Amino acid sequence: MNPALTQTSPKVRSVEQLVKGIQTSDGAGVRLTRVLTQNLQRRLDPFLMLDAFRNENPDDYIGGFPSHPHRGFETVTYMIAGRMRHHDSAGNEGLLGPGGAQWMTTGSGLIHSELPEQEKGLMEGFQLWVNLPSKNKMIPPSYRDIPTEAVPEFTTENGVRVRVIAGSSCGVSGAVLRPDTEPLFLDVHLPAGGSFDQPIDPDHNAFTYTYRGSIGISGTAVPDRHMAILANDGTPALRVEALEDARLIIVAGRPLNEPIVQYGPFVMNTSEEIQQTLRDYRAGTFEKSTVRSL
Repeated sequence: MNPALTQTSPKVRSVEQLVKGIQTSDGAGVRLTRVLTQNLQRRLDPFLMLDAFRNENPDDYIGGFPSHPHRGFETVTYMIAGRMRHHDSAGNEGLLGPGGAQWMTTGSGLIHSELPEQEKGLMEGFQLWVNLPSKNKMIPPSYRDIPTEAVPEFTTENGVRVRVIAGSSCGVSGAVLRPDTEPLFLDVHLPAGGSFDQPIDPDHNAFTYTYRGSIGISGTAVPDRHMAILANDGTPALRVEALEDARLIIVAGRPLNEPIVQYGPFVMNTSEEIQQTLRDYRAGTFEKSTVRSL
């Protein structure tokens, strides 16, 4: 037990495991930290992947993510700093800037790209993959660009700033509300010594990721660039305490409890569905997708 951390009520969640993540690269050489990996997909169902990136050197991000396919899940991109431009196979285009988000339902399949629109400076943000239930794996793809001014936010009496990308917090509904998985996605900024309480359904899987400073959760310190998997102990809330000025994301959602079969950028429920996906992609059907607004 760290003596600097406050003992909290047994009615808030504790930390089951700390995860530092794996340094890797993706796309055309973008350096990132893969925090939620495939071995954690069952434990953190409905979440399939979390990538965190924070690069000052343009050589580590300038190649971006050229055209690539997806099927069967949702991607959530949230930018802290930098600018990324989205293109997809239906001709849609959008610019994602600091504080903005993009929520894309890949559904039956599409091809898209995410390329930096800057040649210097910090590029920082997250990409989260959220699974779709089997009934929605083949729905038409859709996406929504959410500029920073469209992300609801509030500041608590003790100076905690909360941006609500998805779900709700303190009576504030997020920019996105999704059925089935009911995801919560918060960006929380705490001053040193501050605290923040967030209700979380006891049946939902949840985690935090600290991206500045250090926080405490039920006696466990969670430093910069660490994920805390929250225990499924039947408690209805999370309490976060700032050991110094800190920033973190809080993510939670209702598990689907369905089979997960992933092959690279495709996530289905059976191997047979993956094989059909590969046949469809090779036949060029993804290139003919019509992408709707979410």
